[in-house]
Amino acid sequence: MATVILTGGGTAGHCTPNLALIPYLKNHFDNIYYFGSEQGIEKTLVKKAGVEYFTIPSIGLKRKLTFKNLKIPFVLVSGINKAKTLLKKLKPDVIFSKGGYVALPTVIAGHKLGIPVIAHESDLTVGLTNRISAKYCNAVLTSFPETAKTVKNGRYVGSPIRRELSLATYNIGLKFFNLKGDKPVLLVFGGSLGATSINALLRKSLDLLLPKYDIIHIVGKNNINRAINKAGYYQFEYIDKMAYAYAVSSVCLTRAGANTVFELLSLNKPSVLIPLSKSASRGDQMENAEYFAKKGLIYQLVGDISPEQLSLMIDSAYTNRENIIANIKRRNIGDKSKEIADIIAYYVKRQ
Repeated sequence: MATVILTGGGTAGHCTPNLALIPYLKNHFDNIYYFGSEQGIEKTLVKKAGVEYFTIPSIGLKRKLTFKNLKIPFVLVSGINKAKTLLKKLKPDVIFSKGGYVALPTVIAGHKLGIPVIAHESDLTVGLTNRISAKYCNAVLTSFPETAKTVKNGRYVGSPIRRELSLATYNIGLKFFNLKGDKPVLLVFGGSLGATSINALLRKSLDLLLPKYDIIHIVGKNNINRAINKAGYYQFEYIDKMAYAYAVSSVCLTRAGANTVFELLSLNKPSVLIPLSKSASRGDQMENAEYFAKKGLIYQLVGDISPEQLSLMIDSAYTNRENIIANIKRRNIGDKSKEIADIIAYYVKRQ
């Protein structure tokens, strides 16, 4: 009976790709377990998927001077010890890491115990955890071909995409959201937690956009503004049936997290991306957006954006949608979940 451990978290971006792999991993593994943090969003997502979940002590690096960073070595040692204890009990054949600070203790523990470790990097440049993890990994799979050349044991394969996202149709989406279909639909979201700045910018732009679009706005937890009551503007904290939102949308506005961008491209969605700035992140979203914008696959907006600029860019993406979609299709960007699951299983067979 083959067993695989999945790890990664802290944000949904480090967890949802793992969930995309599960249907394909079931073709190779009898047991699938998940190692994550106590407080991270991955705990809820994984349990909903019906996978047994184990908590590992972990702490993320704060990108500023703070005493909390002094705790990192001690928490890391505690996490490695806890992971080693669980690994000895569960006896996995292979470990797959999607990154995030949550994953590092398990990666190190697995390496120390002689268990094959495979990691995956979604962004154009390698994140801190995967940079550290690379020396403990048998392979580091990447979503971008350029990234594989920058990391030890790098191998380009592409991105895992949740299979269910492609299963809905436009008409099902119309019915789900109770829309007439007489206007194109603008889908706006900001990642798993929402995006306050995008929420504010969109709301300032409603009078410019609503004459042309119905707007589905996923605002994030506790971010609904009930004072806004405009025809054609629909606010949701969260949408469980994201496939319906994608299916009904004609153009999208969102951040530039790698998983989100690859989802949009795999579904051939014309999109305007507003990446997190380098001051608010390590700069990965800026790099992702610039990479795809240069190839003509998305539009991007940065800096201080006015409602007029936003409206103009969304109109451009929608008007030019046929060319954008043709460019995307030529790149053959699709779901690589099966290929990744097969690679993970290959390392079991090599033992």
